[in-house]
Amino acid sequence: MQIQRWDPFQELRQIASTPRVFFRGFGPRHFGHAAGRWTLPLDVVGNDDSLVVSASIPGVSPEDIKVTVEDGILTIAGGSNEDNESGNSGYLLRERRSGSFARSVRLPKGVDPDGAESEYRNGVLTITLPKEESRKSRVIDVKVHN
Repeated sequence: MQIQRWDPFQELRQIASTPRVFFRGFGPRHFGHAAGRWTLPLDVVGNDDSLVVSASIPGVSPEDIKVTVEDGILTIAGGSNEDNESGNSGYLLRERRSGSFARSVRLPKGVDPDGAESEYRNGVLTITLPKEESRKSRVIDVKVHN
């Protein structure tokens, strides 16, 4: 048996870490989302000419993805079919997502949704929305008077 120094705060630290350990296994799929729905991760990058939205949607057919822009809100929605057709799945571990998804983001002013283009490659959907001509940054030449 080993002699250990008593730490009066050790029990408090254990109590404080218990909820964190318990909830570690729960993600957004478990809180506030309907069964079978999952959150779509997005990256949004703005440059001088356009706004680029990238969404990771691996394993989803392009025909099952719907992209809309309405009232300045970009919505990406769709779904993937579950591999469970027999009724008895037999999964011991299932981490790949299936079911429906939807994600909406408000677009900044000055983005032209009519000129939007989309591309789906290697499980990543990329939507490029050009900025309106009046909103693009311009280089102004400085004139020197002698």
